[in-house]
Amino acid sequence: MMKQERQVSLTNNSTKIAGSYGSESEISSSAPNTAPNSDERDERTSRDGASIALPAHVAGSGSLDRLIDTARGYAEASTAGNTNKAYAADWKHFSRWCRLKGTEPLPPAPEMIGLYVADLAAPTGKAPALSVSTIERRLSGLAWNYRQRGFTLDRKDRHIATVLAGIKRKHARPPVQKEAILPEDIQAMVATLPFDLRGLRDRAILLLGYAGGLRRSEVVSLDIHKDDTPDTGGWLEIFDKGALLTLNAKTGWREVEVGRGSSDQTCPVHALEQWLHFGSIDFGPVFVRISRDGKSALEARLSDKHVARLIKATVLKSGVRSDLPEAKRLAMFSGHSLRAGLASSAEVDERYVQKQLGHASAEMTRRYQRRRERFRVNLTKAAGL
Repeated sequence: MMKQERQVSLTNNSTKIAGSYGSESEISSSAPNTAPNSDERDERTSRDGASIALPAHVAGSGSLDRLIDTARGYAEASTAGNTNKAYAADWKHFSRWCRLKGTEPLPPAPEMIGLYVADLAAPTGKAPALSVSTIERRLSGLAWNYRQRGFTLDRKDRHIATVLAGIKRKHARPPVQKEAILPEDIQAMVATLPFDLRGLRDRAILLLGYAGGLRRSEVVSLDIHKDDTPDTGGWLEIFDKGALLTLNAKTGWREVEVGRGSSDQTCPVHALEQWLHFGSIDFGPVFVRISRDGKSALEARLSDKHVARLIKATVLKSGVRSDLPEAKRLAMFSGHSLRAGLASSAEVDERYVQKQLGHASAEMTRRYQRRRERFRVNLTKAAGL
């Protein structure tokens, strides 16, 4: 006789999102939303999903309860916080879509998922069509959620694969790349910042992000020392020749060397030292919020959204690409513009740029190079033609 099992949820409430992925208009309006208590059912599904099973004869053990909490923490740490939120939103959106169509999300039905994918690409009503990359991201989120619930989603099933292939053939477009911030741009941008506490912090963010080729999440997740905070994404050490950043990034742990610049005005390490000194930052997050009066640094870590807003604001203020309308300039630049700027401007062997950005392949690095010298190697002539 099989032993009964008790399911213990590994999903923490902090990883859930109160609303669906995007607005209600993203969900097909072909069927009315008549399901009662839909949000409560979404949360219950999320809680009961990612779980581990304990045999009945050990369920309720105090020592095991402690290990369950520990395992829950490790399970949540297996993916980045933003990824957890996105996956939770993917599941909530799909679950609601299933109810609108009179079906359930469990167990996985490739036929229904194929229809869901088709609805995302060509929705009815006023819902906007999603891009191919967004649809693929949604599928990844569903596959992850099914794994946590003990199921396998076969994305190669013909009901999913053929629909997705048709969507790619009909709707796929080259990826829209953000504009790179070039050396003259970053210099103009930091020149717009004042030398008060907020200006010192923002100057260090821009220069360090640019010289390190950092993601915006990597910038704000830095701590002064190793293990200063539970949500740390790495720490820094400052030497005579530069700063060494140890980062726990998407591709795993890596070290980023940021050398000193040719002048204090544009040196990322000097800007970092100035911020740490005048902000009295000696423990915990490197980049924190500023008090309302602008006279003291607080303990709260900055959001990565601050980096994106800072880039857009200084791009406008400095007059970068002033030949274009303001709305277009705002759309052209984002947090990725710092990484693209380093990849496009650093005139060194490509492998060093690849290492700095933490890319697994040179091809990925080349995607960031907006003004790479093409045809430097002429294989036509090398082949004797």
